[in-house]
Amino acid sequence: MDAITSLHRALEAGQSGDELRGFFTADAVTVEHPNLIKPAGARMSADEMAAASVKGAGLLSSQKYDVHSTVRSGDTTIVRLTWTGVLRTGEQLVAHIAQFVDTRDGLISSIETYDCYEPF
Repeated sequence: MDAITSLHRALEAGQSGDELRGFFTADAVTVEHPNLIKPAGARMSADEMAAASVKGAGLLSSQKYDVHSTVRSGDTTIVRLTWTGVLRTGEQLVAHIAQFVDTRDGLISSIETYDCYEPF
């Protein structure tokens, strides 16, 4: 859970791109299931995640991760959280999220995420 919490705090602090690589294994992947932002979903490598985080940081003036609960089983942690992002335009986005995060050697090796956005 330390890597997950540290990643959330780094994102809230505005870190992106190469600044986030230290939280992930070199072969890390993210699977994002279909949602309002990405209707087709997405699968990203570590390099693609770094690039996407730079793009996201450019769109947001702030973001907050409020973790409601976690359950750990072996190397997998299930995280239930609410994400709130404020666009540079001032518009607020809210997503209720369930993430399945796998870790290896203290680093995140995969994130499978189910993001349910409130209407915007």
